[in-house]
Amino acid sequence: MKKILKVGLIIIGLLILIGGGSIFYFSRGLDSGSRLVVNEVNLLSLENGLYRGKYNDGRWSNEVEVEIKNHQIKEIAIIQDMTVSDPNVSEELFKRVIEKQRVKVDVVTGATVTSKAYLKSIELALKNQ
Repeated sequence: MKKILKVGLIIIGLLILIGGGSIFYFSRGLDSGSRLVVNEVNLLSLENGLYRGKYNDGRWSNEVEVEIKNHQIKEIAIIQDMTVSDPNVSEELFKRVIEKQRVKVDVVTGATVTSKAYLKSIELALKNQ
């Protein structure tokens, strides 16, 4: 009986440790990510082509490719996605960028840090030509 109790306590301890680690991993960077500044890009200065940009910040790291044609954003593709991603967020956000033809658009509700991380990758792609 004592052996079963010890094993049970070890399992409970491991679950607490894993749960605490998961909470730390998933919440780390939320504050700095929500304060991330995304700057506008002058599309008139860009030639036709594909531009890649990468934002690095833990689980929000991502890489995108932006297609520019006639000084307009035509398409945005994810080259390397975030550790935890929701395709609905990226689709909605990229749609907003293409419709508005600007990098600074409203973030997707409930996905502020994720949205800003994608937007920062787009900005870096177009500024680091």
